[in-house]
Amino acid sequence: MAEHTVAASEVQQSPMAESARHHERSVAPPVDIYETRDGLVVLADVPGVAQEALEVRVDNNMLTIRGHARHGVPGEVTYREYELVNFFRQFELSEKVDQGQITADLKCGVLTLNLPKAEEAKPRQIEVCVA
Repeated sequence: MAEHTVAASEVQQSPMAESARHHERSVAPPVDIYETRDGLVVLADVPGVAQEALEVRVDNNMLTIRGHARHGVPGEVTYREYELVNFFRQFELSEKVDQGQITADLKCGVLTLNLPKAEEAKPRQIEVCVA
């Protein structure tokens, strides 16, 4: 699985855009990738991202993780020392991943992706015949 993270701006600014508007910026979420007997497990840290603001998709062998972080407290902000950022990261998948069986789970700001191996990529025992 090769990474192909690109700096993607969520907002395209036109020449006529107001100068007071700010660009949304995205950072690559830190990930841990483990290989198991059945496939790959990807753990991505996406703090502040709710399930409905998270997009995980596969298109043309490209796995994309995109999340929009939001503050969980309702009301008007009176003072803020930090700004939440959005997340964006892409990985190129090989044919050894069964793309139709990928699952995702979000718990406490950690996205867990299970990428199972395709059947032909799984290890198998080969019977030896005696002649």
